Amino acid sequence: MATEEVDAVVIGLGPGGEDVAGRLATAGLDVVGVEARLVGGECPYYACIPTKMMVRAADALGEARRVPELAGSATVRPDFTPVADRIRDEATTDWDDTAAVERFEGTGGRFVRGRGRITAPGEVTVTTDAGPRTFHARKAIVLNPGTEPKVPPIDGLAGTPYWTNREAVAARTAPESLLVLGAGPVGLEFTQIFARFGSAVTVVETGDRILGPAEPEASEVLDRVLRADGVNVRAGAGVRRVTHADGRFRVEFERGEPVEVERLLVATGRRTDLAALGVGAVGLDESARTIPVDERLRAADGVWAVGDVTGHGAFTHTSVYQAPIAAADILGRDSAAADYRAVPSVTFTDPEVGMVGLTEQAATARGLRVRTGVAEIRSAVRGWIHKSGNDGLIKVVADADRGVLVGATAVAPGGGEVLGALAVAVHAEVPISVLRRMIYAYPTFHRAISSAVDEIDV
Repeated sequence: MATEEVDAVVIGLGPGGEDVAGRLATAGLDVVGVEARLVGGECPYYACIPTKMMVRAADALGEARRVPELAGSATVRPDFTPVADRIRDEATTDWDDTAAVERFEGTGGRFVRGRGRITAPGEVTVTTDAGPRTFHARKAIVLNPGTEPKVPPIDGLAGTPYWTNREAVAARTAPESLLVLGAGPVGLEFTQIFARFGSAVTVVETGDRILGPAEPEASEVLDRVLRADGVNVRAGAGVRRVTHADGRFRVEFERGEPVEVERLLVATGRRTDLAALGVGAVGLDESARTIPVDERLRAADGVWAVGDVTGHGAFTHTSVYQAPIAAADILGRDSAAADYRAVPSVTFTDPEVGMVGLTEQAATARGLRVRTGVAEIRSAVRGWIHKSGNDGLIKVVADADRGVLVGATAVAPGGGEVLGALAVAVHAEVPISVLRRMIYAYPTFHRAISSAVDEIDV
């Protein structure tokens, strides 16, 4: 088997990998892009895009049910078919990546369908349906392998027809009943979606509260809202055993009554198999959860990594932020170093939970002299006007010694949009004194930022 000489090989064409590969190819390099699944990655086919279509539809149902409190009367009859059709026809083209492959090839890159593995320094072997192909990368190997759903080793779970996000997105109907295992952003979004489409939903979290990485105040708001949507929220619930028979799941807990449901959705995190990626061939730890990278995304001599695998946030926006930095470094061009002080994230529930920078707990753990400010959305004028569906708050976390924000959370209708101003403040280290002197438009949700900042004792 002859080794093919190329300039660069990109393993994994998720948003970041495709971006790097396209930039290198456009610059004139001979680039091979390798992808075993769908070009574009998880986001456009099973995550960001289709799930937000589901969120949009569920939010429309939620808002329609608020009509009696605000504007008269309305009858709401959920129908999942338009959502399923939209995901298939508009978002995923029935999970066909032909257009994405052509988009990449349009940059001048070459596409190879298969599983790529580093087999020696500067060497990648791709397992394809037609047999293995080996490439020698003269300049760079770029790793963007993405992640797979992480399934916990619960007794009886393996071998049952449980869902992950992929099966949930591809569903044609909302189940009669559903248990969601894992109350992080993914689990909570699906929880509210299916609850609003009429499913009897139980969400289970082994930790002491839902949305554990967020501020406790944010968790409290979502807990209250989900219960109002009819969700059975069970935090601190260890799962002992899962069985499946006659089309039903039975989930038994370390304590408390078992639950029987039609569907079980596992949303307990993501994982990457670094051993399968062959990173040991370039001196990296194959047993690690992530690949350490420097500020230019260098992982080893001649190897760069972008995306979830770097451990800087499993978000599409982090991956596409890293991509041009890595590409510039490979091409020998100047660029700003990666800066993760203000990585934003949004949980697209109703209300949305937008977060940026450090939580109060994380800031305290870093030894900062922390001061916080909290403003309730329903106490703000826009929240009072909004009335039904006005749950939420804005919390800001300050480094009192430097007089700047190091983190913030916006739980509100459109909380992800409110987060924009807070992300700028954290990233640019805008002095709190400046934030206090700003003019905030009235009456807006983001005006509550002013009230939260005024609560900071610095």
